Formats: sequence, structure tokens, C-alpha cells
Amino acid sequence: MTARGVALRALRHARRLLPGAGDYRMLPRTWRGDLVAGVTVGIVALPLALGFGVSSGVSAEAGLVTAIVAGILAAVFGGSNVQVSGPTGAMVVVLLPIVASHGVGAVALVTILAGMIVLGAGMLRLGRAVSVIPWPVIEGFTLGIAVIIFLQQIPALTTATPAGASEHSSNAVVAAAEAVAAADWSYVPWAVAAALVVVACMLLAPRVHRSIPGSLVGIVVATLLVLMLPTPLAVIGALPSTLPAPMLPTVNPELLGALIWPALTVAALAAIESLLSARVAASLADTGPLDADRELVGQGIASIGSGLFGGMPATGAIARTAVNVRSGGRSRLAALTHALVLLLIVLVASGPVGMIPLAALSGVLMLTAWRMVHRATVRSILRSTRADAAAFVLTAVVTVSFDLIVAVLIGVAFAGLFALRSLARSTGVKRESITGEVIDGDERIAVVRVDGPLIFVSADRVFDEVMSLDGVEVVVLRLSRMGQVDATGARLLVDIVEALERRGVTVLVKGVQRSHEDLFRAVGVVGALRHPNHLFIDLDAAIAHARSHVRRSQRDDRQDQGPFTLKE
Repeated sequence: MTARGVALRALRHARRLLPGAGDYRMLPRTWRGDLVAGVTVGIVALPLALGFGVSSGVSAEAGLVTAIVAGILAAVFGGSNVQVSGPTGAMVVVLLPIVASHGVGAVALVTILAGMIVLGAGMLRLGRAVSVIPWPVIEGFTLGIAVIIFLQQIPALTTATPAGASEHSSNAVVAAAEAVAAADWSYVPWAVAAALVVVACMLLAPRVHRSIPGSLVGIVVATLLVLMLPTPLAVIGALPSTLPAPMLPTVNPELLGALIWPALTVAALAAIESLLSARVAASLADTGPLDADRELVGQGIASIGSGLFGGMPATGAIARTAVNVRSGGRSRLAALTHALVLLLIVLVASGPVGMIPLAALSGVLMLTAWRMVHRATVRSILRSTRADAAAFVLTAVVTVSFDLIVAVLIGVAFAGLFALRSLARSTGVKRESITGEVIDGDERIAVVRVDGPLIFVSADRVFDEVMSLDGVEVVVLRLSRMGQVDATGARLLVDIVEALERRGVTVLVKGVQRSHEDLFRAVGVVGALRHPNHLFIDLDAAIAHARSHVRRSQRDDRQDQGPFTLKE
């Protein structure tokens, strides 16, 4: 391709990643449902944004800023018509250790760095990469995140110390145990009661009417109880009544170097979670096309914008996106409305929001974590294949014990190894009988059929089985049923031909598929044959040629023996 062609192709790709009028094609038909869905999601998102902001160790304000700024930018620039973006529980799990190691001030810089990485991934067309993650790994990852989110709320229920200010371990299991050991037992009953009030409202409200936002009702009830009763419960505190002005975070080379790996981790998590959320949304209803590359671009821009306003990294939120779709959202107006509802709350109700007890937010997040795990899904995976069940459990355990991205990588590698093992077992080598009339010498001909993929994981076994043939003079390799072939598999055929020919065994090849021809020529399969005529399309012709070799060999044997005489 010429330089001009490359430039034009790049320009078309860049244009496809930008917003256009087509993004709002459905708006004349869907705007009423979009507005209703946007308001609904905004109400649902308020306690989650506050809770995730507090749990991350940053602030409730940062959670709200992220939901507003990132919600608007991702809705405009993203690749999904219904994706709702903002702070999520998975991101909280990553941010808390960053805050503990580098301080709250590092979050804005990590957010911007991660946004630039995600933006670059979208421009490099890496949006489809998430499709390589197996379903059991995704579910194991989700289970691990849910466990961590639940455990992260324990410190908020055991002490009035704000999240992130204590000296607990960055590991959620250890931190929860430390919090219980150092609990203020005069505070615990009040905090648990506030959390249970919220949980009860979240469970009971849908039974009254499915449209009642139980989490918001629970927070209102818990807040009113705090205002009416003398309790020791810690509250969110004062919130600004406007959005902060955008500004670049402080950057120094030492801090920048220390934050590269955390930024890569955040970027990978943001990309994975956003693409999974968008894919789930596309399966819930007819929501229009999904452009995975553009979704990454939109999420990258959203995180950069969030970081400039002092917010957190943004991702597509599966729960809020699902609420949007189920509430009737079909265009980007719904996600934009959700962000504007939150902005309105900041502008007119920051005072009452600041009176919300932290324990109430913990109740919201604990039940949210519980609902993230679908028991039927867990049972289905555990009852499926042993490999998938093992990948699910391993991913969940590593997520809780070590690191989210490491867990995904280990889970994918583990599932990949089992998949390759299964693929290797599907490759078969079978010696076939010669059909039709059997003639003298046919026992010296071996017709060997190779079934399934011939790739690096199955190459050695195929070589050993073919080379175990004994007492034959001609081997006919039937390749018409052979599946995928890689360079290792093609080279294996060369090794088989050369090894058999060195034994004096003639090799004939039958049924080379057209899709394999170029690879076989490049690696030298055809060139390894004793003669170009040893390549066949028809099996009968190959058998006839093999028999001619056997007859010639038999004549040579008789001539070598000469006249037979008895000696005294």
C-alpha cells in the first residue's frame, strides 16, 4: 500500500472515532424515554458515586465529579449509545493502594495517564482485544471484585475514621481483619444499624414498586435518623456547591516514574470493564451499533477530563448501564441526562448530601457487591468443565489475594493452556485400510489420515505416532481432513517426510487444502518429497502409485537374490 493509501486509511479511521450527527439518529423517537431513563440512572448513581469516592480513599466530591464530567464526555465521545460511565467498584479496588502508597494527590495524575493510555489503545484499534477473555475468567474477576468491595466497607463500620486515613493494609482481607481487631465497639452498633437500614430499604422498595430507588430511599432515611438522634456516626462532610476549576496536577519525574505501572493497571481495568459493560448493554436490547475502538477513545477522554477536574478514573458501569437500558434509554441523551441530574444535585443540594452518614454508603456498597455475584452463574461455571471451573476459582482467588490485572492475565493464560490442551487432543492420527480388492504387497503400504488441527501443541505426538509405523515401504499421508496448521505443524510434516525417506520409506501426500498451499511451499513441505509427482489430489491415484513402488521394490528384491542353489 502506498503512503497516500495508508494516510487515507488512517484518516478514515480517525474520522470514525469522532462524534457525528448519526449518534443522535434515534433521538426524535426516543427522547422521552431517554429523559426518564437519565433521571432514573442519576438517582441510582448518586449514592454509588458518593460511596465509591469515599471508599477509594479520595473523597465523595471526587466520586461526584467523576460521574458528572466523565459521564458527559463518555456519552459524547464513546462508542455505545447507552453506556453510563463514572466511578466503579473495580476502580476503587485499584485506587485504594495507590492512595495508600502515593497520597490522594497522585490520583488525578494516575487518572490522566490512564486516560491517555486508553485513548491510545482506541486509536490503535485494540478495542476487540477484550473478546479473548473467557467467560469464566470474567465471572471470576467479577466475584473477586465483589468480595473486595464488600470487605473494604468493614473499616467504615468499625470506626469513625474516614476511609483511607487509617493505617490498614492495602489488601482488603487483611484490612478487614485489622479493622475488626481494632474496632470501636461503641461505634459498631450504630454503624451496622445505619447500614442495615439502607440494605432493608434497597430490598423492600422494589417490592412496593420497581421504579422506587431503594438505595436513595435508604440513604434519606439513614440521614434523617442521624439528624434526629444523637449518634456518633461519621458523615460525608461539607461539599462544594460548584464543580472545581480544571487544573493540571503537579508532575515531577520521580512521581511520574512511580505511577507508570499503576496507570497501566488502571488503564487495563478501565478498558476491560468499559468494553464488557458495553457488550452486556448491547445484549439487553436493540441499542444501536457498538464501536469498541471508539468506546476506548471515549473512555480515555472521559478519564483525562475527570483527572483535570480532580476526579477519579472513569469506566463504563455495568449496573448503571443496565438500569439505563431497562428504564428505556436508547440514545446518548439518557447518559447525558444522568450526568446533568448529578450536576444539579451538586449545585442545589450539596448541604444535605454532606450530612449522609458514611455507614449508610457502606450499606449501599455491600448490597451492591452482593448483587454483583449471580449465584446461578457461579453454579453453572462450577458444573461445567473442570478447566473452566478451575479458571473461575483461580481468577477469583488471585483477584482477592494479589492484583486485579494479574488475576485476569493468569486466568486467561490458565484457560488458554487448557484450551490448547483440548485442541491438541482433538488432533488424531489414524492408519486406514486400503479399500477395494487387496493385492499382494498392500501390507507394505500405510495410509495415514491426520484429523484436526496440526499446531505446535500437537506436533510432537503426531510425529511420534507416524514414526512408530514399522514394516512399510510407502506411507500415504492423507491431509484433506486436517484443520488449522501453523508453522510448527507444517515444519513437522517436513520432518516426517525427511525422517521416513532416510529410512527408505517413500512418502506420498494426498489432499493438501488450498488454504494450506502457501504455508507448505514457504516451509518446504512439497520440496521435501522425493519427487513432485508424489503430491496427489485423488486417493485412488495415490494408492496406485504406492503399489507401483511396492512392485518395483519386489522386482528389485528378486533380482538381488539371484538363482537359488544348494551347497554341499
